[in-house]
Amino acid sequence: MEITNIPGTEDTPQVVLNKADGVFEISGRSLPEDAAEFYEPIISWIEQYEKQPNPTTSFMFKLEYFNTASSKLILDVLSALEAVSGVKIVWYYHEDDEDMEEAGQEFSELVDVPFEFKTY
Repeated sequence: MEITNIPGTEDTPQVVLNKADGVFEISGRSLPEDAAEFYEPIISWIEQYEKQPNPTTSFMFKLEYFNTASSKLILDVLSALEAVSGVKIVWYYHEDDEDMEEAGQEFSELVDVPFEFKTY
């Protein structure tokens, strides 16, 4: 399966989707001009991965900030991950960032995927 590696910018998160190395991560700030366009290849990749996933998958979110448009697409990413067997979400947030912790808690209630919360 092809590796997806999207470098982060000031307005878009870094994305690494690497089945061979078992690295699945979205990190940084998410304020893309067109959130649907930015997240569409990620969702497509997950839909392909779901057909032959690794035995276990830890999908990491290390977001510092995301806007409202990104929030909907992050939920779409999480919803796509519901179909992947053996997946868990690892939601990272800065120790003093209650908003990001709360966002992760809210997402965890909306999808049927186990969440693990970690500070950094």
